Amino acid sequence: MIEKIAVCQGHSLDPYYNLALEEVLLNKVQQGECILYLWQNANTVVIGRNQNPWRECRVGPLEEDGGHLARRLSGGGAVYHDTGNLNFTFLCSDKDYNLQKHLSVIVEACRANGIAAEISGRNDVLAQGCKFSGNAFYHHGGKSYHHGTLMVDVNLEQVEHYLSPSPAKLKAKGVASVRSRVINLRELAPSMTCKSLSKDMVSAFEKVYSLESKELRIEDLDSNAVEHLRQRNASKEWLYGRDLPMNFSCSERFPWGEIVLDLGIERGQINKVRVYTDSMDWQLAAILEQALTNIEFSMNQLFQTLTATELKPDIRQDIINLLAKQEI
Repeated sequence: MIEKIAVCQGHSLDPYYNLALEEVLLNKVQQGECILYLWQNANTVVIGRNQNPWRECRVGPLEEDGGHLARRLSGGGAVYHDTGNLNFTFLCSDKDYNLQKHLSVIVEACRANGIAAEISGRNDVLAQGCKFSGNAFYHHGGKSYHHGTLMVDVNLEQVEHYLSPSPAKLKAKGVASVRSRVINLRELAPSMTCKSLSKDMVSAFEKVYSLESKELRIEDLDSNAVEHLRQRNASKEWLYGRDLPMNFSCSERFPWGEIVLDLGIERGQINKVRVYTDSMDWQLAAILEQALTNIEFSMNQLFQTLTATELKPDIRQDIINLLAKQEI
């Protein structure tokens, strides 16, 4: 039974730090306590624990635009976060876990703004039949959290841009996201901001649990533990090192001939390259296969490697252009 509630307000827009702080809060929460953590990320795609990043989003364009790819502990699909989105996390022990109460806090906060929100069968929260809050869950060591998004004024063009997978032929293991019709809450409550909704979430939290919340200050948490987890969250091993092998294939016909480029990728590295071409340049396939094997699968690394090859300039540029169109 929940006997005390606490609220932790995040101040950083760094997804790796914010997810680290969430994990530290999970370790801290005690039986009989529920913590509400409110936080925001800037220009970030967050994928689920078992997802393949290249299957879910345009990793290259995201990073080129100064954005971040992040992987969370929970399952579920890929989501886009910007500062028009408010994230929430409810943390408690397994014995105190009550999903319906958590969702009721969201519904109550929406009602305070004149929005008739409803809980859908997939544990999403809808307004006018459209999704504005996606949810995911994590249970470990007798403790649990339920976290999700609250779309207040998210850039929907960016959502579409970054969450569209590469045009290349991808055969990838990993759980795929389910896309839904979405809506920004500000369309229904024009005066709403993430700051005002944050206050409404705290008030609704207290109302649903019939308790007064205390402030949980970030300064009182173990900063070393947070930094250790932040470094893990930002590491390539964590982001790309899941055991999710993938095959990548693209092809095009040029004046000098047709080329089919097949890459095998595992743990973010290209470990197998097969090139098929009817080009009169008999060395083309061998040069590419040798150059691209055992390099990082990223647009920048591919470009750098190809630029350094002994391919004829026109062929080299055509292959670079072909890969650029795949929006890896």
